[in-house]
Amino acid sequence: MSKGKNKHTDENLQEVEHALTSTEQFFEKNQKIITYIFGVGVIIAIAFLAFHRYYKIPREKKAQSQMFVAEEYFQKDSFNLALNGDGNYPGFLDILDEYGSTKSGHLARYYTGIAYLHLGQYEQAIEYLNDFSTDDPLLGPIAKGATGDAYAELGNNDKAVSRYMDAANMNDNDFSTPIYLMKAGNLYETMGKYDDALKVTKQLRKSTRKATRVGRLINTLPALKSWQKNKQISFR
Repeated sequence: MSKGKNKHTDENLQEVEHALTSTEQFFEKNQKIITYIFGVGVIIAIAFLAFHRYYKIPREKKAQSQMFVAEEYFQKDSFNLALNGDGNYPGFLDILDEYGSTKSGHLARYYTGIAYLHLGQYEQAIEYLNDFSTDDPLLGPIAKGATGDAYAELGNNDKAVSRYMDAANMNDNDFSTPIYLMKAGNLYETMGKYDDALKVTKQLRKSTRKATRVGRLINTLPALKSWQKNKQISFR
């Protein structure tokens, strides 16, 4: 029994030694290639860190500082100046051209879309807002809802109501959700789609009971329920 165990142990040791020998031979045979691959990996890592530290971060900071004045004009509803600049400081369009790859440059897409919306240039608003994306729980729905506003102004009610519903369902909260459910409900009613208007109103009452903004629309629920009888309701 003891001899059998010793034999089995010796065989295992031989297998381990063989494996180690094979590994050593592999490294000796491919030493130049392995060294080259490792060296390339180190160079790539250093290049990435240098790019991030000496190029990307400084550009991000510069984009933020350049956009400050444009944001001030935007807050004052001076949308032309916000878009095109004032001759001394760049507008959002200039920032997009120069710093479009930065976080601030991406945010400039949102500002540009909203500015065009206020200026009545709805197709441009849709273009820039569609290019904007964010994980922000409020900014995302607002951008999507603004796209709905632009489509509504262009008379494309189907796309408008679709964007309103997307905005309402992006992040259930007491701020943006009731606003865009209300807009969707009003538009459904304008389009004569009363069944859809009723569904939206039920969703509104179920998900946003605490929101004071929804009171006017909530009160229309009995009228919506009676629509099947008289076909006459109004959200307004």
